Formats: sequence, structure tokens, C-alpha cells
Amino acid sequence: MGKKSKDGKKGKSGKKKDHGEYTLADLSPALTQAARSMRTVLTRNLTASGLYAGQDGVILALAASDGLPAGTLAQKLGVKAPTMTRTIGRMEAQGFVERRPDATDARLTKVYLTEAGRNSVTEITSSAAACDELATRGFSEKDVRSLVRLLRAIDGNLQAGDHDEDDGEF
Repeated sequence: MGKKSKDGKKGKSGKKKDHGEYTLADLSPALTQAARSMRTVLTRNLTASGLYAGQDGVILALAASDGLPAGTLAQKLGVKAPTMTRTIGRMEAQGFVERRPDATDARLTKVYLTEAGRNSVTEITSSAAACDELATRGFSEKDVRSLVRLLRAIDGNLQAGDHDEDDGEF
């Protein structure tokens, strides 16, 4: 049987891993799993309000800037236009959003929050806060600030790298 380290976790050798033993190869799996777990908990927290995964982002984007075209929403949330169109259709049927023609350009349709959509913002915010509290249990405020800073840097690097591979075109 392998020896255990202070944190109680065992590595491939049967020995527990010390935090210093993690390598760059551990990053993608750990980050992907953490994101999945966050999404799962947030989705579970939002179920009572009738919202599905991804719909919270649409509502929060519209709460910040109501009356956006579907394409703009898709860009803001990093999804493809057809996905956003289906999401908006479902949310419209649920009564969270409505589509209206633009006041100055009738060819353009914009998405607006309904009263139910506006009322769900508080529930989304509190559900996200509860998820954040759970995820960062045992972290100091400094740890949280560092984590957010590092995650934003990772996102920025990945987005910049993605654009580099496309020769700057979208």
C-alpha cells in the first residue's frame, strides 16, 4: 500500500498527491470537471424556477441590455446562432422573453425580457451565489480573487489563441 500525503489524496503510484505534484497535464481535466460540476449545481438550483441550463445567461444578458438581436446574444454567450434561436423559442414559450421587431428597422427582430423574465433575475443571482459559496467553501477571499483572475487569464489566452488559429477572421 502506498504512503499517504497530508491532503489524503493518492496519485497513480498509490501515494497521495501533494499539491506541488500537479502538472500542466492536470489542468484541462480538472477545469473541465469543475465547470461541469458548477453547471450541474447551478442547473439544479434553477430547476424550481422553470429555467434550463443556459437560459440563465440569456436572462442576465438581457437584464444588462434588454432588446438584443438573437445573433448578438449568441455572440455574447459564445454559442452558435441556431442554438440561440432554439433557446429563445423555448424561453418565449415559457414566457421569459418575447421577440419584437426593431422600432427603426422592421427587418430586425430583437429579444426582450417579459415581466416573468425580469422577475427571474433575483432567483438566478441568488442561485449563482449559492453555487459560488459551495464551490469556494474553505477558500479565503484572496484565494477567490486569485482564482477569478487566473480563470479570466485562461479564458483570454484561449480566446486569443482561437482567433490566432483563424487568421483573425471569425
